Amino acid sequence: MKNPGRVNVSIDGKYRFSLDIFQVVELGIAVGKEYTEQQLLEIENESQFGKLYARSLEYCLMRPHSAREIRDYLWRKTRATKYKTRDGTIKDRPGVSQELAERVYLRLEEKGYVDDRRFASFWVEHRNQIKGASLRKLTSELRAKGVSSLIIDETLQSSERTDQDELAKVITKKASRYPDRQKLTQYLLRQGFRYDDVKEAVSRLD
Repeated sequence: MKNPGRVNVSIDGKYRFSLDIFQVVELGIAVGKEYTEQQLLEIENESQFGKLYARSLEYCLMRPHSAREIRDYLWRKTRATKYKTRDGTIKDRPGVSQELAERVYLRLEEKGYVDDRRFASFWVEHRNQIKGASLRKLTSELRAKGVSSLIIDETLQSSERTDQDELAKVITKKASRYPDRQKLTQYLLRQGFRYDDVKEAVSRLD
């Protein structure tokens, strides 16, 4: 009743699991149909798959994610989590199987939601677009998210962002906080900008 896209399935009058509408059609679920216990376990597995895929899809649609981020998200779903019952008791809710998580990952990949090139392009074009970020910093962030060096290089080469423009953005934001030019220079170097570019940009402030 809370989700019009899902159907509750009861066995002999007792709730057993839920399925999304497409799964009901795909699996041929019908009122009054008889199933063996093994068949019910297999359908329950499909129920888990449908729920995990829907949640993972929501995660992917929030913004593009790297393949590693998606794998990490699914890995967390295989871990047990604690929850509180109505009487206040703390219990463990088991995670999904690794096989199920892998199956969801492959489905996301098949549907085009796992794409490091698309993710890298999104990251480079939107990361600190107003505040500025050095290309070295963007490279470091993408590496930390598991993107290959080849994809990073291709993405940065095709981008219109330059360190000179990014440096100007950062200085505009931070110069007033660093009246001491030496401290400003050190800050900009820590952000990954080249020394020669920083020296020239700071000198123009004077």
